[in-house]
Formats: sequence, C-alpha cells, structure tokens
Amino acid sequence: MKKIKYLIITAVSGIAILSFSFKEDLFLVSKNLDIFASLYKEININYVDETSAPELMRTGIDAMLESLDPYTEYVPESEIEDYKLKYVSTQYGGIGAGTVIIDGKLFVNEVSEGYAANKSDVKAGDQIIKINNIEIKGKERGQISQLLRGPKGTAVDLTINRDGKELVKKIIREEIKQPNVSYFGMVGDGVGYIKLDKFLENSGQEVKDALLTLNKENPKGIVLDLRNNGGGILQEAVKIVNLFVNKDLLVVTQKGKNAEKTISYKTQFPPVSMAVPLVVLVNNNSASASEIVAGSLQDLDRAIVIGQRSYGKGLVQQTFNLPYNSLVKVTVAKYYTPSGRCIQKLDYSHKNADGVAERFADSTITMYQTKAGRNVYSGNGVYPDIVVEAAKLSPITITMLNKSMFFNYANQYKKDKPSVASAKTFQITDADYAAFANSLADKDLSYQSRTERLLTELRYEADKENKTAEVKADLESLKNKLTSAKKADLANHKSEIKRVLETQIVSRYFYEKGRIEQSFQYDKELNAAKLVFNNQPQMLAILKGDGNYKVIGKPVKESTTID
Repeated sequence: MKKIKYLIITAVSGIAILSFSFKEDLFLVSKNLDIFASLYKEININYVDETSAPELMRTGIDAMLESLDPYTEYVPESEIEDYKLKYVSTQYGGIGAGTVIIDGKLFVNEVSEGYAANKSDVKAGDQIIKINNIEIKGKERGQISQLLRGPKGTAVDLTINRDGKELVKKIIREEIKQPNVSYFGMVGDGVGYIKLDKFLENSGQEVKDALLTLNKENPKGIVLDLRNNGGGILQEAVKIVNLFVNKDLLVVTQKGKNAEKTISYKTQFPPVSMAVPLVVLVNNNSASASEIVAGSLQDLDRAIVIGQRSYGKGLVQQTFNLPYNSLVKVTVAKYYTPSGRCIQKLDYSHKNADGVAERFADSTITMYQTKAGRNVYSGNGVYPDIVVEAAKLSPITITMLNKSMFFNYANQYKKDKPSVASAKTFQITDADYAAFANSLADKDLSYQSRTERLLTELRYEADKENKTAEVKADLESLKNKLTSAKKADLANHKSEIKRVLETQIVSRYFYEKGRIEQSFQYDKELNAAKLVFNNQPQMLAILKGDGNYKVIGKPVKESTTID
C-alpha cells in the first residue's frame, strides 16, 4: 500500500512539475513576444529614417532562424511556388529552357528535349532580349523566371538575337515535368543503371518503373546513382529501399524532442528486386534522403556503397502553415538508419564563438553494426565500402566554367558540325582542342592557383617579419616560374578540360540524356561498380565485413580504394 501511495505521489508530482514547466515556457514566450512587438513598434514610429515594416520583420525572422540551422526557414507567400518546386513537386508551367547570364546578357544555355522551347526551335546560345516585349536587361534571376513561367496553355513571346538577327518566338507554355529519374538503361557488361536526381513526389514510383524495365534485361547487377542528389521527401526514400528488401524491415527512425515526432518507418510491400546485386553511388553532395537510402541498404547488407563520403545531413524537416499563406520549415527530428546510427556531420546545437557549426568530435563517433555484423559509424555521413578518389577540377578549368568560356565554343561547334555520330562515344579531336585553345587568345583567363595564393601569403609573412629583402630574389624567381607554368596549364590539364568541353558540346546535339551517356566513358565510380559485379568473391567479402571502414580516430581496417 505504501508503494502504491508513493507511486501516486510521484506521478502527481511529475504532473505538477510538467505543468509548472509548461506554464513557465508560456510565460517566457509571451514575455519575449511583448518585448519584440514593443521594440518593433518603437523603431517604426521613432527611427530617424523611413523604415519598411515587412523588411524589418523579415530581417528579424531570418536572423532568428539563422541561429538554429540552415534547414529551418521561413517561406513568405511570394516564394511558395518556388518552394514547392524545390522541395515537393517536379511540375510547373513553362517553356523548358535554362538560361545563363554572361556579361550582363541573358542567354539560353540548355533546352529540354521535346518541350515547348525545343518545339519552337529555341537553341542554346540564343540571346533573350525581351520577354512579352519587356526588356530583361538588368532584371534579376527571380524576375526572369516569373516572366518565363505561367499557366499551362498561355503564350509567351521571346525576342531573341541569333547570329545578329532578331527573331520573335511565340511559345505556348506547357506543363514541364522534371523527372526524379533523369536516366536509366543498360550501360554495358550486363549492368543496369538508374540515375536518381531528387526525392520529390513520385520518385519511388519512377525508380520502380525503371527497375521493372531493367529487370527484363536480366542484369547481373543494378547501379543506383545518388551522386549530387540533395534529398527530398523521407517517405519516398523508404519506398525506394522497399524495392530492394523484404517487407516489414526497419528502414529509418526519426526521433524528435516531441514524442509525436518519433516515428519508425518500415517496408510495407514485397520487393521488386531482391536477388540482383546492388551498388549505390554516393559523393560529398549526396545528402538527406540519399543518405537514408544508402545508409539503410548498407546497414541491411543489401548494397555495396561506392564513391566518396556523403554530405552528412541527418536531420528531418516538417512544414507548418503560418498566417497570410506563408509557412515555416522546421527541423523537428534526427533520423537513424537500421543499425541505430545518425550520420549528422555538423553540431548545430553547439556553435563556436563565431556562430559556426563544427563537426562532431571524433570522440563522439560511435560504432554500430549492420545486420550481418559489419562495423559502421555515426557522424560525418555515410562512408562507402569502396572509396573512389573524387575528381577535382584545376583552377584553370574552374575559371573557364565560371566565365562561361566553354559556352560560345560549344555553340559554334554545333553550327560548324550539324550532327555527330553518337553521344556514347563522342570525343573531340586534338584539332578541336587546339581550336578551342586558340579561341581563348583574346579572353581574360586570369586566375590564381593554389601555389600562387601560398606565395602571396609567404610574401605577406616575410613583410611582417622584415625579411622581404632577404628572400625577395627567391620570391621573384618562384613567381616567374609559376607564371611560366600557368602558360602550360592548357596542355597540362588537357584531359580534364577536354571532358568538360565535350559535356557542353554533346548537350547541343543530344540534350541531357546525351550528356549523361557521354559521361560514362570517364565515370570511375561506375567502372568500379562494374568491376565489383564481375568479382563475386570481393562483393561477398565486403558484405561479410572482410573489408571494413577507415574512420579517423578508429583502429579499423582500410576500406577498398580505387584511384
């Protein structure tokens, strides 16, 4: 009886404490809202210059949310449509053309095959002068998008400049659907390939449709490419995992501060492809839902992950409606893969003195085990089973990309050569490359290499220590050598520049599909997947845990690496 009384008293006390805590929270919220509203009023009434109430409030909202994490954001009514296109839907009314601003001028840089712009013979390289007779010079990107987009079936007039001639194109807007699966097909060696770009509405069904088509070819293996996929809808990730594993298996658990935000997601249907060997490709830009798929399939020992360590976003967001047709997207939980690990890389709850979130310390990294007993680790993203060194662009290539130097040459190449044989085998010749290099003669190709930056820092340190006179001759000699070396960069980085140039050119003929197919020639991660499918003992050894991870600060075996 005493025990029962004690339990009752404890329970009542707990309720009282919770009630007090809740009232205290409400009081603090009310108190600070009063302070904020009063401050807002006084500034509007008394500040020496005119102020904009909406701008002040937006600044306050953005500053408040910035103190949390980059994924918690406010979306006003004016930005709702862009928000939906980015995070929810893949459809909008438009013409099916991408644009780029070069030297203050707006150009078409990409046309989607089969859509309105393509049907109206709009081409990459066309300069857009007016949209519906409205001059676009000086307009911002958002304004241009609003002019181009509109309801399906409505007309938009484009005034374009092509080779010095002014043309007017009347284009009927149509529903533009950007598929989640941008490409799928057989890629040689009996391997099926699915490239998934995002996890928006219907992505699970798109992957399923692609998988069913590929299964008819009896592939020896399937590659699911999640590189540069920033994620999307969590439930779509669960559906995609379900395509490859049995029903009633745990895929992911989200855990939040509030009990109602703690949810476990399990597979609900029989798999579509249970037995075919599977490889998932990831890189540093594979995030969120991509990491749920890669991490879950890894934890369930269903797939081998190849590439580079993923981004490390282990957070879940949910949207809440606000007054006046606005909304807020709030981080409500962290997610955990089947082994129990959270792959969140940055610690937003403990920022440094500058307000910057840093990586979780190595000492906080915890080891977990997959279904078959392989070691996996929390924090810092999903680490691949087979690491392929990431391709890094040189400063000269980055400069040429930033200055759109490939753009004009690709357009001219298409004019000079109306057709090329095949996207899959397309390569430019040495003569083509020489012509491209010559086209840069009058262009500003100035850039600073990493070595030059270090030399500048060295000169600065020498000045601080009053040693410039002693090392001046050496510094000048090194500067001259670096200048000479830069002149040879077009030759030294030929293979890299050539690949980027080919990507631009092939898209003029075969659009996005051709660009993807042409890239397979140089795809080290895809080649690594093919090698794995042709080496069953290696695949089985990895899945059994014979090839474990290399994690900083952890005494574990080296992972397989392909350079």
